[in-house]
Amino acid sequence: MKLLALDFDGVISDSAPEAFRVALWTYRALRPASSLSEAAYGPFLEMMPLGNRAEDYAVELAAIEAGREIPDQAAYDAFKAALDGAWLRAFHKRFYKVRAAFAQADPAGWRALMRPYTPFLQVLRARAGQVELAIATSKDRASVRRLLEAYGIADLFGEGRVLDKETGVTKEAHLAHLQRELGVPYPEMTFLEDKVNHLERAAPLGVRCALAAWGYNGPREHRLARARGFLVCTLEDVEAKLFA
Repeated sequence: MKLLALDFDGVISDSAPEAFRVALWTYRALRPASSLSEAAYGPFLEMMPLGNRAEDYAVELAAIEAGREIPDQAAYDAFKAALDGAWLRAFHKRFYKVRAAFAQADPAGWRALMRPYTPFLQVLRARAGQVELAIATSKDRASVRRLLEAYGIADLFGEGRVLDKETGVTKEAHLAHLQRELGVPYPEMTFLEDKVNHLERAAPLGVRCALAAWGYNGPREHRLARARGFLVCTLEDVEAKLFA
């Protein structure tokens, strides 16, 4: 392994509380009559592995409000396809404005909702000299950089090594960009992600795929990842599995 590409949310940062808070504020702004409350957090977490972008938070909240059962990816995709695309795009755009306003108005409160996975940060610090590190995320680069500074690991990710939606809307685009920039063959890359659907789309490139089991997934995703031949890593064994 010459390159370790990492998702950010659910791999480096436990950011689900912040995503839910911002998503709920955004949803209520667009649907003022909504009765959704903080009680939606549990169902929101269960559906998080099925989405990809900020607009998917709207899908999850809409499903919760409608009382829809979403047992798998197919059911999720069907529910999303039935929603108004313009409304989803409006949610996506507004979500980032709400996040930016929150981060500016209450920086400490914003960061407090995104604690790092400290044991994994320790692994990255210990192994940083052995492998190139990069981040492939749908989160905006400015937010990621601020959090990396707060976590004390910003120095591990050099210029051009934090790729967000400006580089591409998919993780495959991020990995292809890294391959072009660094010249590292795909088989010598490892992609660590907490969502199986992202790993499934990246796998055809030839990268080694690993699921961060400490992220926003559960037994359903763990079984699926193993069935696909992906590594499934816990915080206790991730170093041994990735660097063996």
